Amino acid sequence: MTSHLTAHPWFFCGIGGSGMLPLALILKGLGADVAGSDRSRDQGRTPEKFAWLESLGFRLFPQDGSGLASADQTLVASAAIEDTVPEIVRARALGCPRLSRAELLATLFNAAGTGIALGGTSGKSTMTGMTGWILTHAGEDPTIMNGAVMKNFVREDAPFASARVGRPDLFVSEVDESDGSIALYRPTVAVLGNVSLDHKSLDELRALFGDFLARSAIAVVNRDDPEAAALLPRARTALTFAIDDPQADIGIVPGSIVETPTAICATVVDRRAGATHALTLPVPGRHNLANALAAIAATHATGLGVDAAVAALGSYQGLARRFDIVGTSPSGITVIDDFGHNPDKVAATLATLKAHPGRVIAFFQPHGYGPLRQMGAELAQTFATRLDAQDRVILCDPVYFGGTVDRSQGSERIVALIRDGGGQAVHIADRAACADAIAALARSGDRVVVMGARDDTLTTFARDLLARLP
Repeated sequence: MTSHLTAHPWFFCGIGGSGMLPLALILKGLGADVAGSDRSRDQGRTPEKFAWLESLGFRLFPQDGSGLASADQTLVASAAIEDTVPEIVRARALGCPRLSRAELLATLFNAAGTGIALGGTSGKSTMTGMTGWILTHAGEDPTIMNGAVMKNFVREDAPFASARVGRPDLFVSEVDESDGSIALYRPTVAVLGNVSLDHKSLDELRALFGDFLARSAIAVVNRDDPEAAALLPRARTALTFAIDDPQADIGIVPGSIVETPTAICATVVDRRAGATHALTLPVPGRHNLANALAAIAATHATGLGVDAAVAALGSYQGLARRFDIVGTSPSGITVIDDFGHNPDKVAATLATLKAHPGRVIAFFQPHGYGPLRQMGAELAQTFATRLDAQDRVILCDPVYFGGTVDRSQGSERIVALIRDGGGQAVHIADRAACADAIAALARSGDRVVVMGARDDTLTTFARDLLARLP
């Protein structure tokens, strides 16, 4: 079934990226010869990740084109990568075939007998991690493709477990709407968690997600999200979930939710069977409860019992950089590492923090100048309305790894908008200077949350910050 994928060598441009790394792992797990390059490796960032890849047998090269030597190699590169990158130039000169990350993932996914695709503006990685863990716990041996490290699968020899190589005929993957590539997938089960503004307009998203549901054998849809629920007529067969909507097939018994700073408990109800199940989820927040219901429904759509799914989630460990508690200082200051970068994700993280007492110091590193222009106003409103007068927001400059992007509008605009909305925010351009400011500001009982995407060094930043706190 996948033999054509292993019959020739592959070369990944940007092999350490969150979308590329798991695909490289899956291909290698199938027996393919895989090599790659990465600008981060050349710049000396996250050397432990690249040392681990080399220990697994990946051949790594500088990003200078030297890794491409034969027309037999297939180049995997982002659809957005500049034509001037040496690998692109070299591949064109050699006549190498080229696939985007999404095209390769869709090829692997569509070759599976059963494919579970998890979509939505927010929560995709968590729903994927939960769904993959439920199936693994139940002995189903799925192949899992995730954009985040799944703590349940981290081992000494797999510190960056963003993929799991199992049966090629049972494939669980998050699918991305931001580049339109969600249109490439033909799912057995399509999960839609939510629809909100991120990289595309709502009209574009409604069309993309509606087509996604229509192409699947079974659509699993969140009835609590009005935009997602409005797409239910596009589904051939639907299985719905919700925390609040009483019409959902799989839901929560009213009044049963108990939240703590590190977990959430509730009674799950399967309304079609009339059965209830006590769920203890070891990650906090109502958004994670919604993600859990999505995973329970997704695995149920493949024939797994709700009871087995609920039991598995009791040992779900979460994802790296998804409300990831780094630790608490001797004086009682907690540092949290989080992937929040769009309004929905930031709102979910802040809501989880504000459900419990203590001041919040939110450090935010925007993940690019383009996204900041697209959703900066909504992001600023989220920070201004979700936090209180005693809370603080600190923004550094957006992450920038080179290229020709327009850098005329940056973090200072967002800080001004947060202040206009009544929030307490400052812009400190340099990230190291932000750490100095947070260390001087933080006191016992505070929660410091480090937020941002597309930069693995934020985790190191969070750990170093914790080590400095009293």
